[in-house]
Amino acid sequence: MNFLRSHISLLIATLTLAVVCVFFYSYTEASYMFIEALSLSVRHYFGTFYLALGLACVLILIAVAISPWGNHKLGRPEEKPRFSNGAWIAMLYSAGMGAGILLRAVQEPVFMQQNPPLQNGADPKTLALEFTFYQWGFTAWAFYAIFALAIGTVVFKLKRPVLISSTVFDISKSSKFYKSIGAASLDQLTIITTVFGLVAAVGLGASQIKGGIDYLTDSLLSANYIIALVVLIGALALLSAWSGIEKGIKRLSTLNIYVTLALLTFVFLQSDMLATLKQLSLASYHYLIDFIPMSLAIGNYDPGTAFLTDWTYYYWAFWVAWAPFTGIFIARISRGRTLRKIIIGTLLIPSLGTFFWFSVFGTSAFEIIENWGNYQGEFDNVFSSLFIFLAEYPLQGLTSIVVIILLISFLVTSLDSAIYVLSSFTSTTEEEPSKKHRIIWSIILTTSACGLVLLGASRPESDVLVAAQKLLIITSLPLSLFIVIMGYKWLVNLKNWNKNTH
Repeated sequence: MNFLRSHISLLIATLTLAVVCVFFYSYTEASYMFIEALSLSVRHYFGTFYLALGLACVLILIAVAISPWGNHKLGRPEEKPRFSNGAWIAMLYSAGMGAGILLRAVQEPVFMQQNPPLQNGADPKTLALEFTFYQWGFTAWAFYAIFALAIGTVVFKLKRPVLISSTVFDISKSSKFYKSIGAASLDQLTIITTVFGLVAAVGLGASQIKGGIDYLTDSLLSANYIIALVVLIGALALLSAWSGIEKGIKRLSTLNIYVTLALLTFVFLQSDMLATLKQLSLASYHYLIDFIPMSLAIGNYDPGTAFLTDWTYYYWAFWVAWAPFTGIFIARISRGRTLRKIIIGTLLIPSLGTFFWFSVFGTSAFEIIENWGNYQGEFDNVFSSLFIFLAEYPLQGLTSIVVIILLISFLVTSLDSAIYVLSSFTSTTEEEPSKKHRIIWSIILTTSACGLVLLGASRPESDVLVAAQKLLIITSLPLSLFIVIMGYKWLVNLKNWNKNTH
C-alpha cells in the first residue's frame, strides 16, 4: 500500500505540473488574469479569517507553552535532541525565511516609511519597522509551529506516517472509504502546494539574483543565465538533501547564518548604532502592545483594505502555503525537545533575529534617504534595493558578491528542505526518506522551475512567475481551513497524551 501510495503521489504531482504549465503556455494572459482575480477574491472574502486564524495560532501556542503540556517531549521521554541549539536555530531560519530577509531588508521598511500604513501621529520610522516586524514576526512562525507540533505529536507519539493527513486521520484504524479519500486528497493538496511554492520561489529567486547581477554589471543578461542559476541551485540542493540533515542541510544552514551575521555586523558597525537600537526598542515595544489590535485590524489599527490585500493578507496566505512542508521539517529536526522549548525557540528566537535585521537595514536606509535630501524611489525595486543600499558603504563589490552567494545559498536550503520533506511524503521508508525519491523530487522541482522561467521569457508581457506564486494564495485557502481542524485535533491529542502519562 505504501509503495502504491508513493508512486501515485509522484504521478499526480507530475501530471498536475505538466497540465498547469501547458495551460499557462497556451493561455498565458487568460491564466494570469484568472489567477490574479481568484487570489484577490480569496484575500477579499477570507482576509479577516486569515487575521483571526493567525492570532489564534499565536495565543494557542503561548497557552500550551505555559501549561503543563509544555513539558511533554516530541519523542520518547528519555530522548535527547539530535541537534545543538545553534544548529537547530540555523536550520529553522534557513528553511522558514531564507532569501526573503535579504530581498526585503531595505525595500519593505522604506516602503512602510514612505507610505505609512496608519495615520495615527506615530513616527513613520517606528511605524514602518513595527509593521515590518508584524509581517515577519510571531504570526508567520506560529503557522509553521502549529504544523510542526501537530505532525510531530502524531508521528513521534502515535507512530503515524509522516503525512499532513496523519494529524486528523488514522487510516490504519479506519476502513471507511471517505476517510481514505479525504486523507489522500489532503496529502495531494499539500504536495502540489509545496511543489508550486518551491518552483515559483526558485524561479523568482533566480530572476532576482539575475536582477542584482544586471544592476552590478550595468547590463541585461538573457534568460539563459536564469536557467543556469536554477540548475546550479537544483544541483546544490540535491547534493545537500542527498547528504541528509546531519551532513548536508545542517552544515549549509549553519554556514548561511554565519555569513548573514557577518553581513549584518558589517552594516551595524558602520551605521548609527544608537539610533538603530533606539528604533529596535521602540518598534518592538509598540509591536508587543499593539499586537492584538494589529492582528485583528480593528479601530485605529486598521490600515485599510488596499494595504491589507497587498501586504498582510498576502503574507498570511503565503506563510500558510509554506507551513506544511516547513512544519514537517521543523518537526523532524525538533525531536527530543519539549513542546515549551520548541514553541519558545520557534516563535521568539527567529523573530528577535528578524527584528534586529530589519532595524539595522531599515534605520540605516532611513538615514541614507535623509542624507540624499530627495528620495526618488531608489529602494522601490526589490531586485536592486539592497545593492543600491550597499553602494553607500565601503567594499561594495565584496558585500554585493556576498549577498548574491547568500541568495543562492538560502534558495538551496529552502529547496533541500522541501526535497527532504517531499521525499518523506512519497517514500515507503519510515525514518529517512528514500534517496531515490530525493533524486526524483529534485529533478521534478528543478526542471519545473526551468520550464516556468522559459515560459516567462517567452511571454514577457505576462508576469508568469508572479502568477505562479499567487497560485499559493489560492491553494492556501483549504489549508487555512484545515488548520482549524488540525489545531483542534492536536489539542485533543495533547489532552489524551497528558491523561495517559498520569
